[in-house]
This record gives sequence, C-alpha cells and structure tokens, in this order.
Amino acid sequence: MTLYPHLLQPLDLGHVVLPNRVLMGSMHTNLEETGDWNRVAEFYATRARGGVALMVTGGMAPNREGGVFPGAAGLFTPQDIANHRVVTDRVHDAGGRIAMQILHAGRYAYGPDCVSASAVKSPISPFAPKELDEDGIEKQIADIATAAARAREAGYDGVEVMGSEGYFLNQFLVTHVNRRTDRWGGSLENRQRLPVEVVKRVRQAVGPDFIVIYRISLIDLVPEGQTFDEVLQLAAKIEAAGASILNTGIGWHEARVPTIATSVPRAAFAWVTKKLMGHVGIPVITSNRINTPEVAEAVLAEGCADMVSMARPFLADPDFVAKAAAGRAAEIAPCIACNQACLDHTFGGKISSCLVNPRACFETELPTGPAPVAKTVAVVGAGPAGLAAALAAAERGHRVTLFEASDEIGGQLNMAKQVPGKEEFHDLVKWFATMLETTRIDLRLRTRATAAHLAAFDEVIVATGVLPRDPGIPVQDGAHVLSYVDVLRGAPVGKRVAIVGAGGIGFDVAEYLVEAESPTLHLEEWLQTWGVADPATARGGLAPEGPRPTPPARTVTLLQRKSEKPGRRLGKTTGWIHRASLQMKGVQMIGGVNYERITPEGIVVSHGAGRENPTLIPADTVVLCAGQEPLRDLAAALEAAGKPCHIIGGADVAAELDAKRAINQGTKISLKL
Repeated sequence: MTLYPHLLQPLDLGHVVLPNRVLMGSMHTNLEETGDWNRVAEFYATRARGGVALMVTGGMAPNREGGVFPGAAGLFTPQDIANHRVVTDRVHDAGGRIAMQILHAGRYAYGPDCVSASAVKSPISPFAPKELDEDGIEKQIADIATAAARAREAGYDGVEVMGSEGYFLNQFLVTHVNRRTDRWGGSLENRQRLPVEVVKRVRQAVGPDFIVIYRISLIDLVPEGQTFDEVLQLAAKIEAAGASILNTGIGWHEARVPTIATSVPRAAFAWVTKKLMGHVGIPVITSNRINTPEVAEAVLAEGCADMVSMARPFLADPDFVAKAAAGRAAEIAPCIACNQACLDHTFGGKISSCLVNPRACFETELPTGPAPVAKTVAVVGAGPAGLAAALAAAERGHRVTLFEASDEIGGQLNMAKQVPGKEEFHDLVKWFATMLETTRIDLRLRTRATAAHLAAFDEVIVATGVLPRDPGIPVQDGAHVLSYVDVLRGAPVGKRVAIVGAGGIGFDVAEYLVEAESPTLHLEEWLQTWGVADPATARGGLAPEGPRPTPPARTVTLLQRKSEKPGRRLGKTTGWIHRASLQMKGVQMIGGVNYERITPEGIVVSHGAGRENPTLIPADTVVLCAGQEPLRDLAAALEAAGKPCHIIGGADVAAELDAKRAINQGTKISLKL
C-alpha cells in the first residue's frame, strides 16, 4: 500500500501509459548552449533513473527570431537532430520519457529581430518587436510544426508547445499586445486563431502516436488579460486541434505578482487548474510551488488536476519519485524555491544548478563515488557549509565527525527560517538532520572543537561561520541597539525601527519586523496581499482594487551607506518581490547616508562626503545588519599547531548569508578529499 496512491497511479494517454502522475516541468538550464551533449544527456538521464514519468526540456527555439536570446538552442540542422538523439537515447536507456518544449519568445526575445502580434514593446525587454504580416505569421506556424517533426526525428516522445507565461502564442490572445485588425486580431476567435492553428499543424506534423502538450495560460496576471471563459473556450479548441495534455501556465513574466518564489504558498495556484477540470476530456496538469510528495498527493486527491508538474524539485533531488515510492520521502532534498542557483543563473547567462544540490547540471563535472582511500574527517561547524561537507564526505565512504558548539544544527539557516516567506528553510534543516542519521555521521553538539580535538583526524574542514560586524557607530547611553542575530532569535523590538544595512539581511529583518504573521502560510491572505482574484470574475485574475496587504506590525526605516537604490543587489529574479513587499508595508528606504550616532531617540544620519544635513531618524530600536566577519579563531589555532585544514563557508568569505556558496563549497571540498 503506497502512501501516495494518486501520485503513483499510471496515466493512460492512449498510445502510451505513463507510470505515474509526475511531470518534470521545463527548465532552461543553458546546458544545451554549452554544446556538451554528453553533459545534457546525463542531466536528463539522471532524472529518468529517479522515476519521473515524463520530462520536458528547456525551451528550444523554432527559429532564430523566436529564440529567447541570440544563439538560443533549437533543432535547425541535421547535426542538431543528431545531438538531441544523444539525449533521447540516454533517457530511453534509463527507462524514461522526454518531450521537447518548443518555445517561441515573441516580444520577450532578447534581440533586435524579435517579432510579435503588434509592435508593442515588453516592459522587461529593451527591444520593440516587429509586427508580423500574413507571410510572417505563416512562417512562425510552419517553423513550430517543423520543430515538432524534428523533435520526433530526434527521438523525443513528445513536444510541449509553450502557449503561456506571456510568450509568443500568449501575446496573440490579449488585446494589450495584439492590436491587429486582420484575421489574427480583434475578435476573440481571431485572437485565438494562432495557438489553435499551431497545435493543429503540430499534430499533423508528428502523427497520432506522439505526445503533444500545450502549456495554456490559465491566469495571466496582467492588465487586459484573458477572462476564464476565454481560457475555457481556448482549452476546448486546443483539445479539438489535437493536444494530448493541457499543462497549466501561471502569470506572464512581466506580471507584478510572484508565482514561484519561496514566499509563494505551496500549491498556490492549484485552485485555478481545478477550475479547468471537467471542461476538457484530456488530462490536465497543475504546476507552481508543488515541492513534496505530500503536497502533490493532496492536490491530486482533491481533484485539482490529473497530473502534477514539478521542475525545480528535480534539481534539488533527481530521485524524488523513487524515494517517495520507496517510503523514503524524508530523504528527498527539498526545493526551497529560492531561485538563487537556478533562475538567477539562467537569466544571468550562467549554467543553472541548485542551492541545495550543487551537482544539478554538473553531474559529469562533479561525479560521486567511493573515495580511493577512506579517511577520518572532522568537520567543525554544522551550518550549511559544514553540513554539506559532512554529507558529501560520508557518502564517499569517509568516517566523519561533525562538531557543533551550539545545541542544534543549521547555523544561520535557523535565522533565515524565522523570516516570513522563508518557511521552506525549516524543511531544509530537517532534511539535513535526517541525512546525518542516514549516513551515520558522528554528530557532537554542544562541543567546541579545539586544535587538540582535531589532531588525530586525517582531514579537518573548518566551517565555523561568521560573526555580525560592528559598524562602529557611536552609541549614547540609553539607546536600544540590537544585532540581526538578537532580533531573529526573538529579542523584544520597539514599534519604530531603524535598520542599518539594506542588503539581504536588512531586507529579511525588515520583513520579519513588519509582518505580524506570514501570509505565505495563509493562501487567501497571500492572494489578497498581491491582488490576485478569481479569473472568472476579474479579467486576467487581477483584483480591481489592487493589492491589499495587511497593516505593518511596525514602522521601519531601512538605511544604507551606498547611494544606489536599496535592494538593487538582491536576487536577479526575486529582488523585485522583496522590494515590493516592503514598499506595500510602507517601509521607508534611504540610501547614501552616513551614520553619525545612535541615541535613545533613534539614529542620526548625514548625507554626502561633507556629512551634510544631519537628520534624526526616530526609532525605539536600531537593528544592525551591517555585514559579517569570518570566525577563524580555530583555523588560526590549527595553523599555529601545524595542522592543515580546509576553510569553507562564512569562515572563508563572510558575504551576507550566502547558503548557495556555502553548500557548493562544502560539497566540492569533500569531493576532492
């Protein structure tokens, strides 16, 4: 008797039966652009071995003008087809199935040759698209159909036609982009003509025994978006045109509503997919923020969908399905939806990976396996760097002892998990605890390791972390000053707060102080906060009254020395969310200040090199978030004793609370032992 009867139930598509209800959703990793097809193949084959029913590749361009960026991968030549055959053969040898996503970016294409329904520039691209004429539209349709035929020739089991997220086909559906007056614009029937014709031609190109997924935008989350009646009409037409499956798309990329970040509640949009159930006769997939077998099972059991799509969870753990089926769900490395190593890398032109699993997309570069010689390894510090190092060393057969001075593992992850919207960090710490037991690491809590403790070990890894940096601001008697550590550990804080430092920690502390209760844990409150409404009653799913956040718990002023816009250096794909969240709570953000002194009444700041215009920022409490310093006392003692060691994490470089770098460094150091 399985714990997940709905999730692990086969799905019959007629010409093929999928072994379970789990789709690995499309993720553009930039792997195809490397030209290393063995590496691409191993990435997908690793996940096929992990038991996922069907995978969808990152978006492949149907032509040069439709590529997300110049040089984007696609199936343009016989050599391209041969390269992709390396991938599909490897996946099939691993017992898996894979579909290729055909992604035409339209006006989202980051290049001067982009095209769309009308010459309406996207707010997230510097390039205005060219309006296609009749021949141009026919070329796009033919190229998409040709791409599908080539995908079949390359050995794929299906294709996914990207019709959501504000890409090309989606652009024809809405009037704020499609301003045409010919047969491709104007009336609803005309605006829906292109996606329907594309699916019809794709089906003709690939034949009946081939999976055709259509990614349909169920809630656009942009002004003048589709009504749900329009979505239902399109869904019926797409089914009639020959689609095998409808996959849920949520929100355009330009939407000002977060849809996949960690602050989005789990399965936050499954209710939208449920509205489609029963209106079509083909299977329906739901997506977005489904990251555990329990959440996926509940979504299916509640009738929200026939299948679930999870993308980033398969970066975190390629064996997600196999572990769930074996009753080992507690061992599934959790996707915390941070975007730091996946989407931030993708949009930065780097290879995607995963904060939790640095081997994602680096399977051939970071192979695992038994170490040539099993050693005794001491790891000092059970923060993210030390935990990653200890696990990687133990998995290679080393005998690992993990020392931690406090009474719990997790280090600064235990502070991050207190921040509203970062509740996923609770599960990350819990997973680390599970894996320490599973790998039988000798964990010694409440033990402050000394050079004498470590003398007999073959290898010593120092991951002692950081200390908050004292910015050296003069403090008058009676002033109430706390560090971020004090605050996140529950120290009392006044109603008016000034925060010194507007980096990631400063933003986190501000979020912690303005939220009485995390909206991430309450879906209705979260939807109201961001102005999301039922698309059946509000066009595009945007509430007419706009966002309605709850009142702030405190008055907060966020300060920084740099004259640039506060929060500019936050995550590439999540920074705007943090800035918008605090703005909705009325947080005042001031850059370019000098800190003169902290008084019982607040903090006095001045401006410019001349320290002009001293001003009191009233505050009952001043919180210091002015960076960290490496904690290297042990490393210095080891060096003095002549004992070599490896220094990792914050002890190596103190830069914000960078768990991505810490885990990556910890993993890599142990793979080299």
